[in-house]
Amino acid sequence: MSSLQRLMACAMSLLSLTASVALAGGYQHVSIPAGENRLGGVFYRPAGPGPFPAVIALHGCGGLWREQGMLSMRHADWGERLAAAGFAVLMPDSYGSRGLGSQCGVKDLTVRAGRERVADAAAARTWLQQRGDIRPDMVSLIGWSGGGSTVLSAIRKERAPADGRPDFKRAVAFYPACRVQSESASFSTRLPLLILMGDADDWTPAAPCSYLAKAAQARGEQVGIVLYPGVLHDFDHPRLEVKERENIAYSASGTGKVTVGTNMAAREDALKRVNAFLGAP
Repeated sequence: MSSLQRLMACAMSLLSLTASVALAGGYQHVSIPAGENRLGGVFYRPAGPGPFPAVIALHGCGGLWREQGMLSMRHADWGERLAAAGFAVLMPDSYGSRGLGSQCGVKDLTVRAGRERVADAAAARTWLQQRGDIRPDMVSLIGWSGGGSTVLSAIRKERAPADGRPDFKRAVAFYPACRVQSESASFSTRLPLLILMGDADDWTPAAPCSYLAKAAQARGEQVGIVLYPGVLHDFDHPRLEVKERENIAYSASGTGKVTVGTNMAAREDALKRVNAFLGAP
């Protein structure tokens, strides 16, 4: 082998190593078939050959992205943590794929938690289960706020998949809006659910979720809820200073004002609970 050939081989090896490291520590942009359309998304793949258990992660009303095309800090944090624990993580972009920005201040939603976003979650499940490096029987759901509300809608008994593929395995909902589901006489979940939220949440109040969980438990369903005392919306964010937000379409007070912020003790507890509940490999 000539000196030039050795140099080229070394360069290719270094490039391959760099790409592998980047993939292991970051994410890929992916395109997910969804009926006649396609959803953009973000995919974290653990190191190794697989097959891996997987998690579909559903963003809240703010969407996946922040300024300058950066993945939001919460989603990057959860994606990296779950991938490090051995899960493949798929984050479908329900808003950006449809040309929409933040929907937190929008009352008349065109991409709704109970309809379009449930379909997005189903499309994401199919995309994952068609891959050879994913365990089709181990695909779970996790969602935050509006994404958590989507989780509640997606796991209703009457919405079990009819495509012959395995159903979602488990579901986690961070501070979902539970009022609609708790007031529905027909609500019943078909798989284990864990709800995590603060009892001081003034965006998506805890009381309807407590009622929903207790009613489900009375029916013998596997629904657990953890209420963190004095904790606010967005408590699991890796670094969000406590602050007031305005112009929120649906707030508990009806003023459009809510308070959000990280609570490190609740966050650390939630991280452990989610790994244990999903069954980290």
